[in-house]
Amino acid sequence: MLLTIDVGNTETKLGCFAQMTTELLHSWRVTTEPTQTADEYGAFFAQLFATAELRPSDVHAVVVASVVPRLDQTLQDVCVRYFDCEPIFFKAQKQDLMRVVTDRPGEVGADLVAAAIGGRKLYGAPLIVIAYGTATVFTAISAQGEYLGASIAPGINISIDALVGRTAKLPQISLEAPERAIGTDTISALQSGIIYGFVGQTEALVARLRAELEVDAPVVATGGLAEVIARHTTAIRAVNPHLSLIGLGEYYFSLKRGAER
Repeated sequence: MLLTIDVGNTETKLGCFAQMTTELLHSWRVTTEPTQTADEYGAFFAQLFATAELRPSDVHAVVVASVVPRLDQTLQDVCVRYFDCEPIFFKAQKQDLMRVVTDRPGEVGADLVAAAIGGRKLYGAPLIVIAYGTATVFTAISAQGEYLGASIAPGINISIDALVGRTAKLPQISLEAPERAIGTDTISALQSGIIYGFVGQTEALVARLRAELEVDAPVVATGGLAEVIARHTTAIRAVNPHLSLIGLGEYYFSLKRGAER
């Protein structure tokens, strides 16, 4: 079994794949904890596996994409101690599944390229992938399947935290869209501005990216808050929360196929 791990600034996603297939058997989404030790992570992963009736010994390989460098050594130790295997760290500039044609490929997040690979695998190219996470990232993939670049905006939760944190009288709110854009109380006004505001951002940036791509590229959304926005716009064709995990799986299987030639 292959274990893929996508370590983000806020959340970490894990996925288990059957051997040499892209069938995602199990997946989990947990809070990223940079201060936890390898033993703490190992015990936590063991608990997750137990809920799915899996054993750490079922894992034969691990692929990691991380944007939290301080956790790299911890994950290295976890994989060796608890899964008895050396993890493969996915790096955007070192993989050859997708050509990255930005000015500085080394600066592109491993998670973004992994999601782009997963998106292209499932939906083809050209494609626009929107990741709703700590940041909202719009990624453009050319008709040739190349990673062209991205547009990065503050994420939904960051925006809410900044607004509420700087305005003492504003309450925390649930991410639900009100029936009308004109809010008649503080909560509905906040919900309108946040939900419909991010919907407007999505539609505007998708239109600009399509114009620059010179094609009506389909759009797939990923990330923990993707469904919140997708249900209020026709700009997003599909929602898939597992794109980065699927991309990491594709990367591993490509390495295996290359080694067998």
